[in-house]
Amino acid sequence: MSILDELRIGHGYDVHAFCDDRDLILGGVQIPYTKGLLGHSDADVLLHCITDAVLGAVAADDIGAWFPDTDKAHRDADSAMLLQVAWDHASKQGWKLVNLDSVVMAQAPKLRPHVLAMRGRISEILAVDLARVSVKATTTEGLGFVGRQEGIAASATVLLCRG
Repeated sequence: MSILDELRIGHGYDVHAFCDDRDLILGGVQIPYTKGLLGHSDADVLLHCITDAVLGAVAADDIGAWFPDTDKAHRDADSAMLLQVAWDHASKQGWKLVNLDSVVMAQAPKLRPHVLAMRGRISEILAVDLARVSVKATTTEGLGFVGRQEGIAASATVLLCRG
């Protein structure tokens, strides 16, 4: 077996607009803020991009194919459950997480105080040591839809190994 059969990289990216009258959930953690994110599920933009990264690494399509927004069963779904389903699929094929690197782009709210909690929740879902999970937060220096505080974007990369 070559190294190409033993390693996989997956990347995910997601964006959600802000909306009123909804909790803000990021990385499986409720963040105190005046707005939440618009989406069919709980709209956890960070867990969505991680789910896409996992599915992409194992060439299993994407989150929209697995959990379509046309399916009422996924209405207001906990995104931790969506990630768990994707992770279970990868794990059953023998894949293990080497590491996860992610970044959340938000002008507001300030996320630094919540990063450790997000890392902890993600490591719990994936059943891996906290040291394998990185969550970073950044602003866009006031530029674009994130800078105008219209929504939040997130990006994640996973490295998986077989064995």
